[in-house]
Amino acid sequence: MKKLYCFDFDGTLTYKDTMFMYLKFYDASKFRLQFVKHIPLFILLKLKLAETEKVKKSFIGAVLKGQTQEKIERKSREFFEAYYPSIVRENALDFIRNIDHENTRSLLVTASLDIWARPFAEAFRMQLVSTKAEFKNGVFTGGFIGRNCNGQEKLARIQSEITGSKYDKIIAFGDTSGDKPMLAWANEGHYQFFH
Repeated sequence: MKKLYCFDFDGTLTYKDTMFMYLKFYDASKFRLQFVKHIPLFILLKLKLAETEKVKKSFIGAVLKGQTQEKIERKSREFFEAYYPSIVRENALDFIRNIDHENTRSLLVTASLDIWARPFAEAFRMQLVSTKAEFKNGVFTGGFIGRNCNGQEKLARIQSEITGSKYDKIIAFGDTSGDKPMLAWANEGHYQFFH
């Protein structure tokens, strides 16, 4: 029996959202300054008066724009080493460690940026499907390649990733409204399964 697992990352497999953690880890003073500057936008976001993708891009760009890919990747590795496996829910880790890779394909499907999610995907032995950071000449532009990998976009990205593949069963795990299209599409959708 051929299975496909689709795991959301932040909150589903982890205890915390990794975006704020990573940006703070990268440059704590810049993070604090930009966090304060972005408070009005975060409030608008809570009130559903701002677009998640725009606010996210603005905040990540304010901290990381102009940084070299080499430094960002090095910091991502250090971040992973500092927080793995402590940030990962223990029962999620047990589940992942017991996946039979012979007949199962596993995707880590996340709105987080590939830059800091990739080391986790590698440790989980999963293929990464995420929001992609845009680099030009080895420098982060502050932009994304394509759209924020959330909601309908998450599902669209999974579907394009598995084009031409057949699975007997598709099992998805998520913990927020951004995972609902993916959970509804799967044969089995588990909400807050590891909580």
